Amino acid sequence: MDLNIDQTLLDACVQCGLCLPHCPTWRVTGDESRSPRGRISLMRSVQDDDAPVTAEFVDSMETCIQCRACETACPSQVNFGRLMEQTRSTLATEHLSVPGWQRIGLRALAHPRFVRTGSAALALAQRATRLPEALGIRTTLPVRQPPLKASGTDVILFTGCVMDAWQRDIHLATQRVLEAAGFGVAISGDAAPCCGALQVHAGLTEQARCEAERVIAALANKGPILVDSAGCGAQLKDYGHLLGTQQARGFSARVYDVHEWLAQHSDRLPVASKLDLRVAIQDPCHMRHVQRVHDATRTVLRPYVRELVELDDDGMCCGAGGAYSMLQPEIASQVRDRKLDAIASARPDLVASANPGCLMHLAGGETPMAHPMSIIWQALETDRSWRSLADTPPHESDAS
Repeated sequence: MDLNIDQTLLDACVQCGLCLPHCPTWRVTGDESRSPRGRISLMRSVQDDDAPVTAEFVDSMETCIQCRACETACPSQVNFGRLMEQTRSTLATEHLSVPGWQRIGLRALAHPRFVRTGSAALALAQRATRLPEALGIRTTLPVRQPPLKASGTDVILFTGCVMDAWQRDIHLATQRVLEAAGFGVAISGDAAPCCGALQVHAGLTEQARCEAERVIAALANKGPILVDSAGCGAQLKDYGHLLGTQQARGFSARVYDVHEWLAQHSDRLPVASKLDLRVAIQDPCHMRHVQRVHDATRTVLRPYVRELVELDDDGMCCGAGGAYSMLQPEIASQVRDRKLDAIASARPDLVASANPGCLMHLAGGETPMAHPMSIIWQALETDRSWRSLADTPPHESDAS
């Protein structure tokens, strides 16, 4: 079978194995077919040698979390993410992966009212202790969410689908921090309901392209687009590749992770008393290995807490991987346990992570989790002295 893989990308791997210690699925299984090197070897067998696409091959591809830590470690700069996307796209097109129920669920993400109604139903089922454990939802889902209202047009806050339904409080904290820094905030809302990241992960490339085109059309003005979900941000920044158009590339150039944006405008952040917290940073993979802007989280968070500490695991994935923790619960739980051990060794009061999936997947451990924007807003709310300096409304003209 032709996997439609770019041969140049495939040939870049020299099978050195330096990626193995950085691969979460290899670390917990010790199985070469669940390592980047092993997966690439299997891709070559199918693509170049016409080996059959077996159930074992499909399992090897589907058990990849797509954390892309192997890319950071690779001396040959193999773009493993592209290889996996192309392979999964072919498998999905040939209906060798992604069952019908999953395709329907991913398509539903483009319909905000359905997502909100479904989320409320899940929340009620959770309160009645009727939520299946297989869903792996460890946080309390909200039945209702506070509204988000625009305060200006300096920047656009991308709210997305599942995060907006389950964690809108993070969006609200993000908006408040941006406003405290003097930025008027517009809300993407229902006009741009889904970035397409989960569809790309699954291999539903055409569906992802439809979502991308819808988002670009909805957010067609020239303002910066800020994202407080690392996975969504990585996807929005990749629209140029996904669609291959100048318009898409121009759109992606306007996208910033919110921490990345605030680090560039740190002089505008208010000064407030530090929270008496020792905070450990858990870098989402799509912040550390794809966007590679994880240092910005530290830049903006450090002034607001007593101490920041690093986890001694070289940024190993937590196992969330978008929908991975629901689709591959056994491996995801093993990877999660390694991350929780690293957190316990650091002995923080709180763990900060800039991705909704990571926050939910790691919930229930001994140490509470929070989004960096929520922590910063707590500091600003606790010490309101900075408000006396903010006599004017948010700036509407000096965002750059």
